[in-house]
Amino acid sequence: MDKRAAALRAAVIGVGYLGRLHAQKYAALDGVELVAVADADPQRARQVAAELGTRPVDDFRALLDGQIHLASIVVPTEHHYDVARACLEAGVHVLVEKPVTETLAQAQALQALAERRRLTLQVGHLERFNPAFLAAREIVREPLFIESHRLAPFKPRGTDVAVTLDLMIHDIDLILDLVASPVAEVRASGTPVLTDEIDIGNARIEFENGCVANVTASRVSQKAMRKLRIFQPDAYVTVDTLTHRLTVARREPGSGLAEARLPIRVEEQRFDTPDPLAAEIRDFVACVREGRRPAVGGAEGRRALEVALAITQAMGRSRRRAGRMEAG
Repeated sequence: MDKRAAALRAAVIGVGYLGRLHAQKYAALDGVELVAVADADPQRARQVAAELGTRPVDDFRALLDGQIHLASIVVPTEHHYDVARACLEAGVHVLVEKPVTETLAQAQALQALAERRRLTLQVGHLERFNPAFLAAREIVREPLFIESHRLAPFKPRGTDVAVTLDLMIHDIDLILDLVASPVAEVRASGTPVLTDEIDIGNARIEFENGCVANVTASRVSQKAMRKLRIFQPDAYVTVDTLTHRLTVARREPGSGLAEARLPIRVEEQRFDTPDPLAAEIRDFVACVREGRRPAVGGAEGRRALEVALAITQAMGRSRRRAGRMEAG
């Protein structure tokens, strides 16, 4: 069989900073042909297409007549639903960047459409493919308390949404994956600093099984940090997805609480610089080929969005209370 004929035909819709990276990964994959890149900015589409030896398209809908099998959707969040729905309705498998949509109703509609058409709907929660987190998943069993910090210097990209949907949603997704329990209560506070949206915020998520997560996100910090700390009965686990390190501290076997000092054994794993985006796209392509369910499908994307929206709403209530107190 001709290798080119057997290849899955892919496109990337939206080739700004992140979309261009998506296109590069597809172009480098065996068994995948990047047939086009689409962008509302024709010059940008032509530039990325020339770089990767593919075809530029101004309107992604021109590709939905059977030209492609799958697509990455990397457009602004406000357009996720319309673009993803059009692709799914045309029989195209979809990898849509996070957050999956603007509203829960939209997320539910996309999930139902993908299931009805038996198509892959994957959501781009990149940190799920970080090797430090994947290693931690093999260790974490009964988390009691989780603390996360995701801090970043200010960049204009992504500021069309609150920091909860821009950055915090990454850790929300990781925490929901680790804690096998429904959310019982959310409390949060946050404030704008450099934009009209919330730029820094903190949330306390309480789960029905008693686990508590304290989540902080900022896009106005001087230094970057991406750490997740998990406490469970036998261990303290630190996941650093920025430096790709996993640290596990455990009580030495045989040591008891009555002892004056508890011997602690600390183990650290360092992973080679990974490429989580390439891993995510390889997984997406494999799901399409094998007909299997993605690690972060529509249901997971919708659940992370639900909690992120609840936190954003709680932050809004907190700001309104503070405003009334100042006015009074």
